[in-house]
Amino acid sequence: MINPISSINGSETTGRYLVLLRENAIDSGIRTLRDYTGNRRVARAADFDKSAVTAEQLEQTDTTVFDNLGVAVCTLDPEQLQSLHQVSDESSPIAVIEAERVVYALNAQRLGGVIEPLTPSSTSSNLTVEYLTGYRDAVDRLLDHLVPTNGVQKMLSLPGMQVLDETITTWGLQITKVVNSKFSGRGIKVAVLDTGLDLTHPDFVGRRIVSKSFIVNQDVQDRNGHGTHCIGTACGPLSPPIPPRYGIGYETEIFVGKVLSNQGRGTDSEILAGIEWAIANRCQIISMSLGARVFPGQQYSGLFEVVADRALRNGTLIIAAAGNESERHLGIVEPVGHPANCPSIMAVGAVDSQLQVAWFSCAGLNTNGGQVDIVAPGAEPGTPGGSSRTDIYSTYLMPTRYRRLRGTSMAAPHVAGIAALYAEAIGATGRTLWNRITQNALRLPLPSVDVGAGLVQAP
Repeated sequence: MINPISSINGSETTGRYLVLLRENAIDSGIRTLRDYTGNRRVARAADFDKSAVTAEQLEQTDTTVFDNLGVAVCTLDPEQLQSLHQVSDESSPIAVIEAERVVYALNAQRLGGVIEPLTPSSTSSNLTVEYLTGYRDAVDRLLDHLVPTNGVQKMLSLPGMQVLDETITTWGLQITKVVNSKFSGRGIKVAVLDTGLDLTHPDFVGRRIVSKSFIVNQDVQDRNGHGTHCIGTACGPLSPPIPPRYGIGYETEIFVGKVLSNQGRGTDSEILAGIEWAIANRCQIISMSLGARVFPGQQYSGLFEVVADRALRNGTLIIAAAGNESERHLGIVEPVGHPANCPSIMAVGAVDSQLQVAWFSCAGLNTNGGQVDIVAPGAEPGTPGGSSRTDIYSTYLMPTRYRRLRGTSMAAPHVAGIAALYAEAIGATGRTLWNRITQNALRLPLPSVDVGAGLVQAP
């Protein structure tokens, strides 16, 4: 059971701590943890099949070690914490100690009341004059691509764009050129760490699915809908029984890691357990549409950064949603959230079908890390309360079957699915795969703090 308390940065924390162990120092790190904390009950992911530590072990053990990541999750009282801080110098196997955060599914609808809508008084960063000036100039350039058609603004075709008619395929797959790609993600393993998957959904019949829940007393079966929607976009079928096509990597191997509860809530350690499991299963791509709010000037997690860097070096690219805390229609833009703000995690912002930045999408405002790396389809044009007819269409819980949602959560699996196509096409993994995706992005006439390298494009 999560008992959140307020950290110094205003983020919700659980009372547990994450301890980064130096590379190649797992055993000595465990000894140090035992010596300086007195915690004798230590569970190691390496002792479980495919490093799939059980949710119960994670919840009940004083110390759980993720061997592939070099991270321990510890229950520490103030005295134990002080002892560890005193020993964490350059000669120690203990490199970093951080409070464990609470994280949420990221979708602009705030499904289930898990994520409360922000009000102007609850936000802390307003746009600068310089930002507004640059934004205005960028929008002016974007307007150059628009022409009036019967009194309605319609976008002129940019390179590779097609008419946004969703009879056959969703607009997201059209503007990212997925419909033109000959690749399917065959042989590529994609792990989606989220609220699980509706295993009864007919669109996934016959697919290779490996699953694991890291949430206590909850199985992989999705009872929220967020995870099922994200998996549909990243890995849905080529020819669904009911058109239009909405999925990208239709021949990928799907790894479903339930790291968020059916209420759309989880913790850092549950995310790390999912990453550990995905790496042990040799997944080339991890998609995470989850996170926690970050404030202006707040540093990214040093521990998650090292984890992501180690994953890249071992051939796993982690892709994460940038966050939905902005209220651009009110002139408020918030920084990229945790853990997407880590430099070694590909942060995905959202654009609409007019190729404008979604009103909720976070930006690369924090100078030391925290940039938006790329953008993908995530919303309908306009502001809150408008029509949702061009929100992102994908799988949802049965019997609803399909639903339109909006958020950077919906953008991230577009990038994950396209990453699988690149992995198949060129055999690239890790940093090389990252570079190819960003190099081939469609440049947009918008500030890079909002769109990074541009709109993701399929090979």
